[in-house]
Amino acid sequence: MDQFLINLLNGISSGLLLFMLSSGLTLIFSMMGVLNFAHASFYMLGAYFAYTLSGVVGFWAALVLAPLLVGGAGALFERLVLRKVHKFGHVAELLVTFGLSYVLYELVQLIWGRTSVPFSPPPALQGTAFTLVQSSAEAMRFVLGVAPEAMCKGAADVVVQCSRFPLNRAFLAGVALFMLLGLWLLLTRTRIGLVIQAALTHPEMAESLGHNVPRVFMLVFGAGCAMAGLAGVTGGITFVTEPNMSNIGPIIFAVIVVGGMGSLPGAFVGSLLIGLLQTLPLTVDKSFIDIGRGIGWSIGPDSPIYPLAKITLAQTAPILPYLLLVLILILRPRGLLGSRED
Repeated sequence: MDQFLINLLNGISSGLLLFMLSSGLTLIFSMMGVLNFAHASFYMLGAYFAYTLSGVVGFWAALVLAPLLVGGAGALFERLVLRKVHKFGHVAELLVTFGLSYVLYELVQLIWGRTSVPFSPPPALQGTAFTLVQSSAEAMRFVLGVAPEAMCKGAADVVVQCSRFPLNRAFLAGVALFMLLGLWLLLTRTRIGLVIQAALTHPEMAESLGHNVPRVFMLVFGAGCAMAGLAGVTGGITFVTEPNMSNIGPIIFAVIVVGGMGSLPGAFVGSLLIGLLQTLPLTVDKSFIDIGRGIGWSIGPDSPIYPLAKITLAQTAPILPYLLLVLILILRPRGLLGSRED
């Protein structure tokens, strides 16, 4: 049970990382109608910028500076390149952002190398957030930090299992929730948020009131890239910082389609769903043959589906999000919380 809870928390934290990425992409799409294929590359760039800066100014300063640098790079790209191809339609925008993803991938390999870099969490984030103590003699206990050794040993006839949840994953989840709250407050409680929403729905009216709509678009694109950069900093210390971390791109697009194109609440729900789908099946090391036996359905070696039935549920975890994507496209093409017409 404790391992299930740990995997559940891991799935939630992974989902919140996906939300940090998908929220920036959703903001850009809902505002500008641009599907930024280079969004995952800005995520990678944030991790590498933070890795370099942390060796100069420390991790906590890099946590602030790296997203700002990524956001500035994104705003510069929108001003110098994307704005010029906007008049040629969505295909041109897709192609230019797709090309940018390859350029950034090659630049990162040229500067930092093809292998992973040692981007470790700072000492303050290298501990244990909490420990789940499960005992055969009493109910499960929740202990902040590392549980005492005596608590994890137990008596001779008592089986005790302690599962630790790393502090860097808890930090990642906290940053994601803080970003969600900040984004909601920005869009609903500030004048800047009102201008952004006005430019989204009535750009001509917003421009006639004296607002520079192209500048708003540039800042929104930069802000979306900065969110990806922030995700890169937290994801870089939690997972691995390497050029292939930009391969997270397809799963981000699966998130925004499942949640609903252009919907921030949908991106949040879709991120958590896909994060859990990627993690929870890892706790089930049973094949479909075993599951079939449990419900009274026997699959023998002569069955045509026997080779597929030997696959364990844990092995299917990487493809489950894409199966969910297919189901959503079939049953609800606008997504779970999307507002587009079918």
